[in-house]
Amino acid sequence: MNSMREGLYSEGSITRRVNRENVLLLGGGRALLMQLAHPKVAAGVDEHSDFRQHPVRRLRRTIRMTMAIVFGDRETALAAARAVNQTHGRVRGEGYRALDPDLLLWVHATLVDSALVTYETFVKPLAEREREDFYQESKLLGGLLGIPQETFPDSHRDFNAYMTAMVARGDVAVGRQARELGRLVLRPRLRLLPGPVMMPFETVTAGLLPPELRQQYRLAWGEPQRRLYRLMVIAVPRLVAVTPPVLRVWPLPGRNVSLAPSLTLSS
Repeated sequence: MNSMREGLYSEGSITRRVNRENVLLLGGGRALLMQLAHPKVAAGVDEHSDFRQHPVRRLRRTIRMTMAIVFGDRETALAAARAVNQTHGRVRGEGYRALDPDLLLWVHATLVDSALVTYETFVKPLAEREREDFYQESKLLGGLLGIPQETFPDSHRDFNAYMTAMVARGDVAVGRQARELGRLVLRPRLRLLPGPVMMPFETVTAGLLPPELRQQYRLAWGEPQRRLYRLMVIAVPRLVAVTPPVLRVWPLPGRNVSLAPSLTLSS
């Protein structure tokens, strides 16, 4: 195989094994709410995108970008990263700019952390060595998106400490803007589906969030929500385990992702 057609991640990498699971979509709301909990990220999203009109688009773009970099060939991965970086270069406002390494690190960290939490909740637990490998491999993706290598916490243990400290110090704290945008994530305006249909997604998102952020977003978390979440934590992994690969994972092992001309990561 021509080296240019090879991917940045090998077929046997923990990164591909985790990100291939379609059930990781259940963690999309968690990642978005954690990103928006950073006031500067919330401001940038609100002031430089159509998030209020189309909140699901950001998640869709993030998934496309991740799939292109993780599963695409080298050319596809690098093109996807360039498209994201060009878009970020235009995003700046009072007190923030999207290319700030600290903001890039937080957004990247929410994706890494949410992937691990969702996988271990709804697929199966990982060994500490696997978590460490997943985190170390994530630095490649983060580096492509402009995060200096010296900015990353050294180990997965240090990464967990960073995530905890960001909330504990108040660098990440849910404000009015985040709550307004968060409601759109949990109850997007879908023309053919009434709001109550999204309630299981809202409960899953609340259950996956760190407790401090769940409280700050003022999400319902009474006995009915906890009961439904516990039921899903038991039922979903059993369903995933018996689902055929053709329905369970994407792309199927051995298939690369092509960056179609219509893929616009900045739209």
